[in-house]
Amino acid sequence: MNTANLIDPFGRHIDYVRISVTDRCDFRCTYCMDEDVTFLPRKDILSLEEIVTVAQTFIKMGSKKIRITGGEPLVRKNILWALDQISNTQGLEELTLTTNGSQLKKMSKDLFNAGVSRINVSLDTLKPEQFERMTRRDKFHQVIDGIEEMNRYAFRRNKINSVILKNQNDDEIVDLAKFALLRDMDISFIEEMPLGVITDHDRAAAYMSSDEVIRLLDAHLTLTPSALKTGGPTRYFDVEHHTGHIGVISPHSHNFCSTCNRVRLTAEGRLLLCLGNEHSMDLRPYLRVPAKHPFTLEDAIVKALALKPEKHHFNLNEEPQILRFMSATGG
Repeated sequence: MNTANLIDPFGRHIDYVRISVTDRCDFRCTYCMDEDVTFLPRKDILSLEEIVTVAQTFIKMGSKKIRITGGEPLVRKNILWALDQISNTQGLEELTLTTNGSQLKKMSKDLFNAGVSRINVSLDTLKPEQFERMTRRDKFHQVIDGIEEMNRYAFRRNKINSVILKNQNDDEIVDLAKFALLRDMDISFIEEMPLGVITDHDRAAAYMSSDEVIRLLDAHLTLTPSALKTGGPTRYFDVEHHTGHIGVISPHSHNFCSTCNRVRLTAEGRLLLCLGNEHSMDLRPYLRVPAKHPFTLEDAIVKALALKPEKHHFNLNEEPQILRFMSATGG
C-alpha cells in the first residue's frame, strides 16, 4: 500500500491513529461526562479482533504510531491480547496508552510485556478530596500507587495529563509539575475541550489558557522551549535540572490544526477525522460484511481521509456543537 494514500486534502500525512477500545470508564470526571452517562450497547462496540484488524491495516498503510484510549481502556476484557497483537505488527514504531491509572497497580508489568512503549496517566489533582470531587470516585491512592508501580518498568517515557480548570485545580499547577518532574516524567497541561453537554461547571468561566499556565510555572521553574516531539499536539518545554518536560495542549489559545497528523477510531467503529468536528466514516460494514461492498477497508480509509477538515472551531461562549462526550471520542 502506498503511504501517499494517507495524506489528507491539506497535505497532512496521517501517521498517528488513536483507537478507543471502549466508551466505558470506572470514573465520571466532571469535564468528560455527566454522572448518569449512557454507554453504548455491547453489540455496537467493535470486537478486539476488529480493532486489531483496523490497527494493522493502518500500520500496513504507513501509520507509525497507535495510541489505545477509551473511556478507560484497561477495563476492556482481554485488552492485553489486543495490545500484544498490535505491538508485534511489522512497521509499527510505537504503541502507547492513555489511562486514568486505576488499573496500573495490577497491570503495569503485563502492559510492559505486551509491548506498550509509553503510558499517559490522567491526573488533575494531588488532593484526595478534590480528586473525588472531580472524578466522582474515591480512588486517589489507587491511582498514585498505580503510577509508582508503572514507573518501576522501563517504558520509554511516561507522562501525566492534567486538565486545568480555574477555581478548581489551578492552584495545583506547580505541585502537579513537581510531582511529575521528581519522577522523571513529563506532564502536559490541557485546556478543557467543549465536548458534550455538562452540568458541573461553566466551561468559559473555568477556562485557563496554556499561556497563563506557562507564566505561572515560569515563576517557579526555569523553562525553555524544547525540540521534543511525541507525535501529538503537545508543545514541550525543557526544565532546568530535570529530565522530564512540561507540555501544554492548547486547542483554544494556540490552534494546532495545521500540523494535525491524527485520526481517531471510536469504540463503535467510526473513523473520526477531527476531534472538533463530526466528519467521520463508519468502518463497521467493511469489517463485518466486506462481501457486500465493492471497496476494501483500505479503500474506505483513503475515502474517509478526503473528509478531514482543515481545522476545528471551538467556542467556549457557545453551546457545545459536538454533543458526544470525550469518553465516546477516544481521548
